[in-house]
Amino acid sequence: MKLLLDTHLLLRAAGQPELLSAAARSLMEDPQNELLFSSASLWEVAIKRGLGRPDFRVDPRLLRRGLLDNGYSELPITSEHAVTVDGLPAIHKDPFDRILVAQSIVEGIALLTADPMVARYAGPIRKV
Repeated sequence: MKLLLDTHLLLRAAGQPELLSAAARSLMEDPQNELLFSSASLWEVAIKRGLGRPDFRVDPRLLRRGLLDNGYSELPITSEHAVTVDGLPAIHKDPFDRILVAQSIVEGIALLTADPMVARYAGPIRKV
């Protein structure tokens, strides 16, 4: 099964795996699952790091290289993903989370998140 990880899960997996829930670890460690990251997550890290957010201190280039080196696949943002955002209910205002939800819906890929707001969207969203 293909699993798209949201930005916070990616950051935890890369730097603080002990903070991942048992459910998230189990899914991520299952060799049957293909782990993906969105280019939107790297964009989010770059922007929020530039704003000085303490929870986004990682260099996005190093994060990308580490994810690729550890077998993650990159999911680029397409125009179909972008226009799908237009039809999403206004549950969550964060544009990065909204594009991840749209990618999950368009691609039919489970989005793993620890965010209860993101988990309220219909579609293949899974709270872990």
